[in-house]
Amino acid sequence: MIVNGGRLFARQLKKEGVEQIFTICGGQIMPVIYGCRAEGIKVIDVRHENAGVYAADAYARTTGKPGVILATVTPGVMQTMQGVFEARAAGSPVLVISASVSVGEFDSGAEQDMGMDTVSILRSNTLWAAKIFEAERIPEYVAKAFRQMLGAAPGPVYLEVPVNIMKSKIELDDVKFPQKSRTSAQAFGDPALIDQAADLLAGAKQPVLVVGDAAIFTAEGGRQAVEELVDYLNLPVYATTMARGLFGDEDKTLFRIGEGALCEADVIVTLAAAMNFRLNNGQPPMINDKAKFVQIHPDVRMIGFNCPADVGIVAGTGAAARQLLTAVKAKTAKKTDDAWAKKAEKLHAEYRKDWDDAYNFADITPMHPARLAAEVGKFLNEEAKDWSVAADGGDSYEWIMRAVRLHRPGQIVGYAANGTIGTGQGFAMGQWFAHKKPVLEFTGDGSIGFYLGEFDTMARFGIPVICVISNDVQWGMVKMAETMRSEDEIKNGYLATTLAERRYEKIAEVFGGYGEYVEDIKDVVPAIKRAAKTGKPSIINVRVDSEHPCPFTIMYGCGGRPLTKEEIAAYFNKK
Repeated sequence: MIVNGGRLFARQLKKEGVEQIFTICGGQIMPVIYGCRAEGIKVIDVRHENAGVYAADAYARTTGKPGVILATVTPGVMQTMQGVFEARAAGSPVLVISASVSVGEFDSGAEQDMGMDTVSILRSNTLWAAKIFEAERIPEYVAKAFRQMLGAAPGPVYLEVPVNIMKSKIELDDVKFPQKSRTSAQAFGDPALIDQAADLLAGAKQPVLVVGDAAIFTAEGGRQAVEELVDYLNLPVYATTMARGLFGDEDKTLFRIGEGALCEADVIVTLAAAMNFRLNNGQPPMINDKAKFVQIHPDVRMIGFNCPADVGIVAGTGAAARQLLTAVKAKTAKKTDDAWAKKAEKLHAEYRKDWDDAYNFADITPMHPARLAAEVGKFLNEEAKDWSVAADGGDSYEWIMRAVRLHRPGQIVGYAANGTIGTGQGFAMGQWFAHKKPVLEFTGDGSIGFYLGEFDTMARFGIPVICVISNDVQWGMVKMAETMRSEDEIKNGYLATTLAERRYEKIAEVFGGYGEYVEDIKDVVPAIKRAAKTGKPSIINVRVDSEHPCPFTIMYGCGGRPLTKEEIAAYFNKK
């Protein structure tokens, strides 16, 4: 059987377990697209390559399996850069495949050649990048790409092949396909260090468990162990975005009270967590500076990062969780005293007070943005527990993240430490293809504008995403922060931070979907339900107030200085 290089790509992708790829067509990459069809791999053609990367990224984070994006030569692959950077920040295994001009046309002024070394450009933004010069070696390089993506520190990789190699003909029987080319094994922790960690936990009076985003890629075999460890020790848990729902249902109090309890914890155990700004770099006042740290991570470089590792264990999350549970059980009886859990719940309520006050804010017109998030969160928590959530935007992201409870792994996707906005449509599509469960995208009117064309993609592929826009007619996080920190400038008027009130819901209708405009809080959930009944991609465009920043934005705008309610009101002319 005679095949081309594109078919070899597709066949090896199939062997690696790939079920679908995201792409925008281009003449140089059509052999891979046709090859995927022949091999039974679904091809989802999006409207912007970067949105396709976000979709592949969300698929990876939701399933723990790599996502794949196929981009055409030079302009196409350069369009992927922000998405690749987001995947790198999230530690998300995404394979980017592209072509280049033919070998004989390098540096000749050929169309789309431009003299650019795209492999070097992508190498600076990925874990690994390579160019393939022999069609017979395409399967070998694809297998290597998967090993690179799924190492101790997962992340994106890049493969490129000249179009003459992509289209070259070869006898399939002459090609060697790698066999058993990677392992799913996890590293187990040093037994002596596991024992030390268990001693600290067994003797702790006020321990807290922190689970980080990277846990999703080594969680296998550890889900029950973590849940049992939490129950055995009455252990408050703080899980970051992608780790939420990974090891326990947030309807159980212990799985959602750890964040506010970190300030008084005496032992903090971190599982695959990055001690970055979300954890205040491991520093006070969020973190007790007298706490002992047990840091467990598959990537040795993350142990001791920003805070001390009193015990540092290099291990996969699931493997270490099982070891730690066994060691703890051998050292101490099951904790029946719930005094610390009750105290942790109180500490967390105090920590969350500003947020909860906003969620319970009085009805105003336009509605408080937190009230919108609370209303959507209540619907998800009570009537749509199995829906996935794609969180996007600035304040809109922060409001919805704290308004929902999660019940399964991969149920929510939001941007990583890079803080990329405009990810919502791509993330929502990736979540849909991961589990085929309903997806609610919650975003702002700024972020929605990046990739509106993807509502066409959703309509073509029957992806019933319901997008709720928290529309404050501005780049809210920036504008409200500027109100607090740049008073001299804004006396001359706001600059580059205001938007016009647009009827975004009509965009869904243009692309064959469903849309509603909402102004009254009582109409939000009925609109979502009507949208769900249509089975179409939908936009619920909700007008919200523009003068109520979330606590994160207040901290951002004031350099971390806490403000009184009177000060906040004064900034926004609400004395």
